[in-house]
Amino acid sequence: MRQIFLDTETTGLSAENGDRIIEIGCVELLNRKLTGNNLHFYVNPERDSHEDALKVHGISNEFLKDKPKFADIAEQLLAYVQDAEIIIHNAPFDIGFFEQRVGAVRQKNHSPHLWRA
Repeated sequence: MRQIFLDTETTGLSAENGDRIIEIGCVELLNRKLTGNNLHFYVNPERDSHEDALKVHGISNEFLKDKPKFADIAEQLLAYVQDAEIIIHNAPFDIGFFEQRVGAVRQKNHSPHLWRA
């Protein structure tokens, strides 16, 4: 069984209010053993982080300016997690952000094949 443990950091607490993902980390297990096939991205959110979020993750707006946008990493991320059981500590929170960003990429690129959470 292939499992992906996934975690994110964000600009704030509300995908509905425009907050965005700034970091994605994934660790792969195969038959409950670490494979070393991990995936990590810093993401340019195209907006500033809330001050309270900065206190939690410490990832500065300046640091993120030259990082890829979510649309630039979406296909690679979705291919990586395909057919795996995805394990997320705070799933409703993280899935809300993924649904918002993947939906935006799908709409912009007219790509209905992108992952639907």
